[in-house]
Amino acid sequence: MVRSVVNAERENIPGVAVTIKGFSDAARLAAKADGLANLAIAEYPVAIGIQAPEDIKETVQRSLFAQIVDGLTGAANRAGTEKEATANPDSAVFEGTLDAINQHFAANAWSDGLAIIPPTQERVAAFLRFTDRRPDEIISVLPQANLAATPLNIAANGVMAGCRPEHMPILIAAVQAIGDEHYNLGNIGTTGTLVPYLLINGPIVAQLKIESRGQLISRGPNPSLGRALGLIVRNIAGYRPGRNYLGTFGYQIPFALAENEAESPWPPFHVEQGFDAAQSTVTAGGSMFWGYPPAPHSRPEKSGAQVTLELLCREIYKKTILHCLPEQGPDAFRHMITLLLTPPIAQSLADEGYSKQDVRDYLYENARVTRRELEWHTKFSFAQPMSIEEKVEKGLFPTAYLVGPDEMVRLLPSPDILHLIVCGEPGRNRLMGFHSVYVKPTSKEIELPRNWERLLSEG
Repeated sequence: MVRSVVNAERENIPGVAVTIKGFSDAARLAAKADGLANLAIAEYPVAIGIQAPEDIKETVQRSLFAQIVDGLTGAANRAGTEKEATANPDSAVFEGTLDAINQHFAANAWSDGLAIIPPTQERVAAFLRFTDRRPDEIISVLPQANLAATPLNIAANGVMAGCRPEHMPILIAAVQAIGDEHYNLGNIGTTGTLVPYLLINGPIVAQLKIESRGQLISRGPNPSLGRALGLIVRNIAGYRPGRNYLGTFGYQIPFALAENEAESPWPPFHVEQGFDAAQSTVTAGGSMFWGYPPAPHSRPEKSGAQVTLELLCREIYKKTILHCLPEQGPDAFRHMITLLLTPPIAQSLADEGYSKQDVRDYLYENARVTRRELEWHTKFSFAQPMSIEEKVEKGLFPTAYLVGPDEMVRLLPSPDILHLIVCGEPGRNRLMGFHSVYVKPTSKEIELPRNWERLLSEG
């Protein structure tokens, strides 16, 4: 809706964005990011989906229609962005005690609600030693604020999060990943609560002691790396809870994890993405779920591998049915599923001959739901309900979905939306599924400074 209004205004056609209560600020920020400084808005005063049809009609007549007329006939929309003052990076933004600094940062919404380490010039300079890039070099321009991410402001957010200077190459690669158009950072503010995270692969995992085993997102440098990602999304990309970061129940702090390549029976994730095993990489992903990690147990009638595969099918069902993944069409690949497997789980699958691709193919074929269940969600879980027949007619579902109500239909559009990572407690048989909408896992090589080894030895 907002982009349509922006495009209309560029052609001198008046437009009004229709929003619901609580979304108007997000709409204005999105329009501003696309070049429309002052968006005309008609705000629907009631949450979508809870009114009867006759009440919706009355609300439109009583509240919405006049706003639309005012927006179309007034001078609210003015194309062009507003110029904002830029601060001198060599000047201090605030001086005071640690408590006073934290209060100042919180008051300006620069922190995530937790205490930060003040990003002093000395601390930032220590981070900048770990990159060969200029402090003001543009690494990426991050939506929605469309601010330039540079080594200087990346380092400042890394300091605030509690990272170490040697983490700087990881943070730069992380910014390159979320800034890539394929990651789709511009849609991360969804009310579905999409939390970004980092996956780290390659030799740097051992060099910097990044955790890949038990309790990995809560140990070592992993929490600070995840937090730095969240602060970058807040302070450079401009996503603020309650304005344009609209997770209905809020957000977990972003997290970081590493793959346990040493105890995996399969090629690591970054090799699957086309990198050499000797390269170090960062992959930016997104998660809309955490939840309980199932633990498969073998029985005489079923092997551990078979139980694992069936449990993974159930994980996919639980994590995706609420979104009713389209089988085909333009939106099919906006959904991604990342599956975390502990080393014993991965080994049990490999022992029975399953490669990562074999697992993906099995899940693609066997993660299924009855047509009756799928149709309930297509009818009642969306603002624009459609029957299975209507989705088939529009090309969103294949004709294979035209079956009896209790027959099974496939949930996944392709095995390619599935990503398998081996990590976590090596003494436990646990698995976990992350489902995300909009963002796609995006990998970038970690570029090390020329004097990397010397810098590490000095640290």
